[in-house]
Amino acid sequence: MMKNILLYISIVLLSFCTSCSDQYLEIFPEDKITTANFPQNEADIKLTLNGVYALLRESAIYNEGLFGFGVLDGATPNAFNWGNFPITKLGNGQLSATDADIITFRWTRCYAIIFRANYLLKALEQVKLPDAAKNIYKGEAHFLRGLAYSLLADAYGGVPITNTSLSTDEAREIPRATKEATWSQVIADYDVAIQNLGIKAPEIGRADKGAALGLKMRAYLYQNNYEKVLEVSQQIEALNKYALFPSYEGLFKQENENNSEVLFDVQYISGENSQGSFHDQFCGTGTGSFTRGSRYVPTDNLVDAYETIDGSPVDNANKFKNRDPRLEFTVVIPGSYILGFRFPNYLYPGGAFNHPGNRLKHLSARKYRENQLANLPTSGQSAINNIVLRYADVLLAKAEALIELNKNIDEAIGIINRIRTERKDVKITSIPTGLSQSEARIRLRKERRIEFALEGLYWSDIKRWNIGKDIYPVVVKDHLGGVIETKFPNGYLDYYNLLPIPVSELSLNPKLVQNPKW
Repeated sequence: MMKNILLYISIVLLSFCTSCSDQYLEIFPEDKITTANFPQNEADIKLTLNGVYALLRESAIYNEGLFGFGVLDGATPNAFNWGNFPITKLGNGQLSATDADIITFRWTRCYAIIFRANYLLKALEQVKLPDAAKNIYKGEAHFLRGLAYSLLADAYGGVPITNTSLSTDEAREIPRATKEATWSQVIADYDVAIQNLGIKAPEIGRADKGAALGLKMRAYLYQNNYEKVLEVSQQIEALNKYALFPSYEGLFKQENENNSEVLFDVQYISGENSQGSFHDQFCGTGTGSFTRGSRYVPTDNLVDAYETIDGSPVDNANKFKNRDPRLEFTVVIPGSYILGFRFPNYLYPGGAFNHPGNRLKHLSARKYRENQLANLPTSGQSAINNIVLRYADVLLAKAEALIELNKNIDEAIGIINRIRTERKDVKITSIPTGLSQSEARIRLRKERRIEFALEGLYWSDIKRWNIGKDIYPVVVKDHLGGVIETKFPNGYLDYYNLLPIPVSELSLNPKLVQNPKW
């Protein structure tokens, strides 16, 4: 399109300047990037690639972002969200197809990634590069496109599939593919990525073979295709690259980023150029001051799910004593310290507890947060990376596959026990062997909930396990025992397993069909 416009302008000018040289039509503005002069070399290709990766950053975490780190747990029993936000409505059964935020943001951001990845693949055909370099860029473009389609499939089911550059009119004529076809596209993109990417990424933060294998494994997991989960998990193990990080607490600290447990994460840096995260502000007690309450707060329902270290019953008179260490590494509990102050005392009388929305005054989120006041970032400038996939997920996916296929329950239990005993700061009673399939399934699902609490995975787990009807209603209480809200008070609504297609997209494309009951 831009080339046509520039050519038209040149022809018009040429009609008034018959003496102009034949080279006139080859002159383009050198101070602007257009499709006429971009891309020209590998530097331009890398710039284009960086533009795709940039869309992964959750700078708009308040819109529930792409991955929903911490925030998406608000749509589950794990967390409470104050205010009448769509993520709150998604979590309590009041969502409407006309709402925005998570409904529209996930759709538009994923298609922006797909559009940019398609543009990059087209650009690779136009720029002369060594085959080795071109293959890596090709692999990363497919990886990022597969990631976008996987997020769409998980959220909406089948979606329009477009793997070429389209005009606006063409984009409005694409019908929805089936859910199965959308997941097939995801796998196909990951396969191209796996074929072209090396074991080591060209730079920190870029995808490698392990990242592509890991997210392919998750794509199969989210389809409950357990035979394929086992197959891909074995390919990940064959890389001999990943291990559990020795400290669960340290896993989510900035100084330990990109460690041996991380298969892929979203890179953030502090600064004023929209390269940091709002996570510390919206999932903590506040950023920059203590006058802003947390929007996303852990619930007692989550806290109560943690076991004791030795497997004994919880002492209700001292409920936080002798608990799984992951509880205090994930949740700021009463009597613990955060930002150098004892929680929750420092918030009285004029601090975050008096914020109109912060009604769970006895709990706050700790995971992915700065714990030192001196390091507290300015709003929107948290530099802590968010982990998309880590080795613990590979282990628990393999264990789940073994259990669901009823192949080797004891081996699965042994894998789960690695999560419970292998880290230096998490040592809790091992699960005994000899369990039935149904008993092992219960232990596995609970372990996933605890291990990945406030990481945004539980929403997808609830849907793929189809357990909403079993865990709701959930009553959320404040620090005095008063009821704040009841999530799905009349029971879970199965059609919540998919988000509604954004109404704005339905109005643009008459071939889109809304998900049932929305």
